[in-house]
Amino acid sequence: MVAIDYPKIVTELPGPKAAALIARDAAAVSPSYTRDYPLVAARGVGCMIEDPDGNRFLDCTAGIAVTATGHCHPKVVAAIKAQADRLVHMSGTDFYYEPQIELAERVGKHFPGNGPKRVFFCNSGTEAIEAAIKLARYVTGRKQIIGFFGAFHGRTLGALSVTGSKYVQRERYFPLVPGVTHIPYPDPYRTPRGLTPEQHASECVAWLRDKIFQTIVPPSEVAAVLVEAIQGEGGYVIPPANFLPELKALCEVHGILLMCDEVQSGVGRTGKFFAFEHAGIVPDVVAVAKGIASGLPLGLIITPAELMQWKPGAHASTFGGNPIACAAALATLDLVEQELMANATVQGAYLKLQLQELAGRHALIGDVRGLGLMIAVELVRDRVTKERADTERNAIIQAAFQRGLLLLGCGANNIRFCPALTITREEIDVTVRLFDAALTAVARGA
Repeated sequence: MVAIDYPKIVTELPGPKAAALIARDAAAVSPSYTRDYPLVAARGVGCMIEDPDGNRFLDCTAGIAVTATGHCHPKVVAAIKAQADRLVHMSGTDFYYEPQIELAERVGKHFPGNGPKRVFFCNSGTEAIEAAIKLARYVTGRKQIIGFFGAFHGRTLGALSVTGSKYVQRERYFPLVPGVTHIPYPDPYRTPRGLTPEQHASECVAWLRDKIFQTIVPPSEVAAVLVEAIQGEGGYVIPPANFLPELKALCEVHGILLMCDEVQSGVGRTGKFFAFEHAGIVPDVVAVAKGIASGLPLGLIITPAELMQWKPGAHASTFGGNPIACAAALATLDLVEQELMANATVQGAYLKLQLQELAGRHALIGDVRGLGLMIAVELVRDRVTKERADTERNAIIQAAFQRGLLLLGCGANNIRFCPALTITREEIDVTVRLFDAALTAVARGA
């Protein structure tokens, strides 16, 4: 086996060319963007990113879980080029073209059930959530939405209103869209004393049933409950197995739509096409984005055909389902269905095992959790009190970057591993070795 030729650090970080670009960015680009470390991406192949100075990095972020097939997968690139030669844009809102129709048919087959499905196309995860909220209000005639603390659904005002992640995302944007109520999301690692994780999950559902519905929001006025099958930005929190089934059962009692946000967890990342499949439920609406087009902007929602019953003009998107994005998505689906979903299961289990072994040597690691290639390491100062090691988390991410490993945080004190679904065992071995070194450096105060 030929050894991978990355990571490879040849200059100080950032190097001179990268530093010049960062200075130009500072003068011309919005300061609202969050940049955890000074990476300037010049090109990418698979799980490798190279900066303009020739430094090469092993990427365990996949552009925030977007490049499911790796950077510039040749089959995806070929599909993009071929479609660009035929048709770049004609707006599926007003006209018809085959790539959009074919993609709707393909993704619809991944939604459980034998009946027909319908798909609405947009450009991003936040737009998909906006579409889901609007559809829920339209078809139910109800106005209230239930969300969860810790959830992240996007930054446009409707999606932001259901988001319960960080106050900085909401600060100075009030009033938000009215009619949203948040409830607790069960975290098995932080289960209240005296309860099992399953009991805690049942308590969260009971909070909605016995508190919210009995005091401030009548269930007859709730259009939908919006939930992440695995909380993404909230910390890669996997709820106990009974949570989603109990939540779905409560929704069915009151005629409330259960809408799953699969923007970060979907398209094979957890080893199944959708993360909710691990819980054995069938939601009413599923929102998809990020990995569906492996780098091109595309979002969508999927529902049973009988649910998506809004009249022409009720909602639309000029660029949603763009021909080139659809071509990239079709190539992505081919790869995910044929090999990458299985690879996510195999390599994800291997990565999780290696990280769990690191936990035996590093007291900072309190928990390792995940499904497939959606894995988080929770960092704590004390494993008994579970005090969050937030500053240490940030330092570890910086130390990893200096060693050529790209990581991102999630939640207050977690590091997420969401590499391309193409990642190999050799690349995982390098990832774990560099992460080990970063943990050691921070623990020693380096």
